[in-house]
Amino acid sequence: MKKVLILGGTRFFGKRLVEQLISEQVDITIVTRGYTSDSFGSSVKRLQVDRTDPIALRNALGSSTFDLVYDNICFTPQEAEDAVELLAGRVGKYIVTSSLSVYPFGEPRKKESDVDSYRYPLPVSYPPKEDYAEGKRLVEAVLFQKAPFKVAAVRFPIVLGLDDYTRRLHFHVEHIQQGLPLGIPNLTAPMSFIRSDEAASFLAWLGSSNLEGPVNACSQGEVSIGQIVSLISQATGRQANVFSETEEVHMSPFGIPESWYMDTTKAQAAGYSFQKLGDWLPELIREIVVSQTR
Repeated sequence: MKKVLILGGTRFFGKRLVEQLISEQVDITIVTRGYTSDSFGSSVKRLQVDRTDPIALRNALGSSTFDLVYDNICFTPQEAEDAVELLAGRVGKYIVTSSLSVYPFGEPRKKESDVDSYRYPLPVSYPPKEDYAEGKRLVEAVLFQKAPFKVAAVRFPIVLGLDDYTRRLHFHVEHIQQGLPLGIPNLTAPMSFIRSDEAASFLAWLGSSNLEGPVNACSQGEVSIGQIVSLISQATGRQANVFSETEEVHMSPFGIPESWYMDTTKAQAAGYSFQKLGDWLPELIREIVVSQTR
């Protein structure tokens, strides 16, 4: 039976990943701080520890080895360094959740080769806190340049779902329902998205594939924020009050200045077929509208 370790498996697509692997009868261990309850019962083993404490994590893991590690909560290069040191010789493949944020805004469609983590310069010492995008670039760079085991980094765009604890799509629905101002600097810039259940399915698939390196993963097609606003207006029957600038509290978390979307040729060539964005986004918006009006 395949042995899998999951760091970050009690919320959102991490939780859905665990549920899928349980259905596949995988031997699962999850690392959790114990702040979020789960419904996995005896189907998983739990290690209650903060992954940012490398000594505590080492003690919790003991001498355990794993066929596969999923790391959904690696945000800094130091955390990546600690993972390399801890797991050397103890894991077959390591999959880290990365982000579309590693790419700059603007055309053209982003390909994995646009950010070469194998050659991305690593600083002599890491600053105490990087911004999110640079943190993810350095996480990838550390893993690809230093890990003695196989590594894949999944570059996800913004992940959406009814279960999204960040409530970024919910934010837009609430603002339009309540007639609040909505700040969007560029209504026509196209973006990539993926739904939480597909993000989990892709991670599960990647764990059984031979694919390594950076991998873009998003639904087929893209959508502009203006189109999202129109879908919400249709679902709510309310017009949006859109401004290019407004108070920070009302600025869209999707408010990108230029296009920001990805090419998934690498994953598709390896055999994965992504859902079409247009097949699920309107339905998700309707589900959120209904949930907000209960």
